[in-house]
Amino acid sequence: MLSGRRIGAQVHVYTQTLTPSSAGRYLPEYHEAKGGRDFFECCRDPEVASTLTLQPIERYAGLLDASIIFSDILVIPQAMGMVVEMVDKKGPHFPEPLRSPTDGQYAEVMQRNVDVAKELDYVYKAITLTRKKLQGRVPLFGFCGAPWTLFCYMVEGGGSKLFKEVKTWIYKYPEETKALLQKISELCVEYLALQVKAGAQVLPLHPFLRPEILADKCASLSKCSTRGPASCHPHPSSSSPSPT
Repeated sequence: MLSGRRIGAQVHVYTQTLTPSSAGRYLPEYHEAKGGRDFFECCRDPEVASTLTLQPIERYAGLLDASIIFSDILVIPQAMGMVVEMVDKKGPHFPEPLRSPTDGQYAEVMQRNVDVAKELDYVYKAITLTRKKLQGRVPLFGFCGAPWTLFCYMVEGGGSKLFKEVKTWIYKYPEETKALLQKISELCVEYLALQVKAGAQVLPLHPFLRPEILADKCASLSKCSTRGPASCHPHPSSSSPSPT
C-alpha cells in the first residue's frame, strides 16, 4: 500500500507494510518476556502485553510506521463465555464450538450479559500503558475481529477452508445466525469505542472471513445493526491519554 507523508512543500511517497501484532514472536526477547505463560495469559497481563507490543519498535527504531497492541481477535468470544485455546503450531482452537442452537451453549452465550468494559479491561490497560511508553514515536493500533470472522471461528471451532458448520448455520438456523451476529456486532462496537478511550489511534477490523460461495446469503444476513449504546462512544470533549 502506498502512502504519502508531507514534509514542508514536498510529499514523500513510500511503501507501507503492516505486520500483525504476532509478528514479534520470532524475536528472542519475545520468548524471554513471555516466559512460561501461554498466549492468552500474555494478552491478559497488561504489562507483558505492552512489553511484547513495544519489542519490534525498540529493536527497529525508526523503521516501523506503527505499533499494534499485542492481543487477539478471539478475546470477544472469550468475553462471551466461550473457551478458546491457542495451540502451538496450529492456531486458535475452540474445544466446544457452537454446534447448533439447541446444544445449550448457544442459549448461554446469547443470555450472557457481557460487561465489555470489565471483561476486556486488560486490553484497555495495555493500550493506555503502551501509548504512554511510546511517547508519540509511532501511532498505536488497536483492532477487532469483524463479526462474520468471529462467527466463523465460534461455529467452526478454528480455521476452516470448507466452512461446513458455517453453511449449516446459515441455511438451517438463519434467525439464530442473525441474532448471534447482532450480539457479536454490538460487543465489537463497544469494544472498539473503549479502545479509542484507552488511547488507540487506529482501529482496523480483522479481514472479513466468509465462505465466498455463500456470498449472497451472507450479504442478506449482514444487515444486522452495528449500533452500540451512545454511552460507549467517546464524546468529543472526552480526553484520550496523551502520546507524551
